[in-house]
Amino acid sequence: MKSFFITGTDTDVGKTYVTAGLAVTLKKMGIDVGVMKPFAAGVAQKKGFKSEDIEILSNAAGISDPENLVNPQFFPIPASPYTASRMLKIKPKIATVLSSLKKLSQLHELILVEGMGGIMTPIKKNYYVSSLIKDMNIPTVIVASSRIGTVNHTLMTCIMCKNYKIPIKGIIINNFEKGYSISELKRDIENLTGVKVLGSIPFIKNMSDSSLHRIFTKNLDMGIFLK
Repeated sequence: MKSFFITGTDTDVGKTYVTAGLAVTLKKMGIDVGVMKPFAAGVAQKKGFKSEDIEILSNAAGISDPENLVNPQFFPIPASPYTASRMLKIKPKIATVLSSLKKLSQLHELILVEGMGGIMTPIKKNYYVSSLIKDMNIPTVIVASSRIGTVNHTLMTCIMCKNYKIPIKGIIINNFEKGYSISELKRDIENLTGVKVLGSIPFIKNMSDSSLHRIFTKNLDMGIFLK
């Protein structure tokens, strides 16, 4: 099974759009890509998938996999899985998530799994996103922003991955707002973490498949997804 867990240094760093861009680009490179978001939360959409993120990812990959596989558990309030499960008195379905990933891996050549929040977002007490990645036994790609403070968040994310013995395939800088110089940020992150920065994605106005493919091919080292 070839799968990658796309995690972030925090919430709102653009994991969904980066994952969608990766899905589009890999699809156009001839890879049969599946997508998954184990847990999603927020206000349910009235039509289609409950989660807007799942709709974005499924459309990007061009798949019609069942919602219960792509998103095994949806919480209809905007909160971490831990907080949402306590408020709604619903247990997180970790076994179902792991089973769903296995089923999806039998349907597709490669799976992109988008996480929730940051690496230590709690799913249940003493069980975090990092714990889930470890149980999935897959490597991660970290999405970081370029805003001030990202060095701290990126360092902490890398340290926790190493503590959990999670292989890090690389870091993607999502340069969607003003902050550090990308060349300086790339230099410092690589020097401090020893992890390769795969590239930087600029702010994207046109979210069409052709636009995403062009931008991701031009700005990212896609080689790690093909090995």
